[in-house]
Amino acid sequence: MAAYIVLGLVVVIALWAVGVYNRLRTQKNQVENAFAQIDVQLKRRYDLIPNLVEVARGYMQHEASTLEAVTRARNQAVAASDALRSHVRDGKALAAFSAAEQALGGDLGRLMMTVEAYPDLKADAQMQSLSEEIASTENRIGFARQAFNDQVLAFNDRASQFPDLIVARLLGFAHMGMLESTTSAQERTAPQVRF
Repeated sequence: MAAYIVLGLVVVIALWAVGVYNRLRTQKNQVENAFAQIDVQLKRRYDLIPNLVEVARGYMQHEASTLEAVTRARNQAVAASDALRSHVRDGKALAAFSAAEQALGGDLGRLMMTVEAYPDLKADAQMQSLSEEIASTENRIGFARQAFNDQVLAFNDRASQFPDLIVARLLGFAHMGMLESTTSAQERTAPQVRF
């Protein structure tokens, strides 16, 4: 009789552990899917940037350094994205990705500000179309990042709550990092505007 009770208890615990594992695995897959959605939008942006640079190059002969900086930042962001794609849980890869994306965003912003100084370029239909595509893609990336962070939060919550954290730790479900838009306290401070 005692053997049946022990066996029944072992079966219940095993079924519970399998259920927890399956929930954690499902949420990990959702995190990976959310990153894949970011990756799709990033690829779209990475593909648009060379076209934007080429259109601008014809007008902006004196702004070669800006165009080169955008191209260099794009290449670094592509490399960081590729590295993160295969190591979504790696905190260093996530930090490198965030830094590369932030650098690319800054260089793209400088390019768009420079475009403002060239009325003919600003009025160019192809440049307008590419600018709109990039702006649309940036919005999509923002939404995809939010969805990724939501999935990471759900996974981290599940993996850190008792009793699921027992199974998570035993089976190596580690805490995942979120994508951040800023990396320093200086970037988080509100700008001072004085007139």
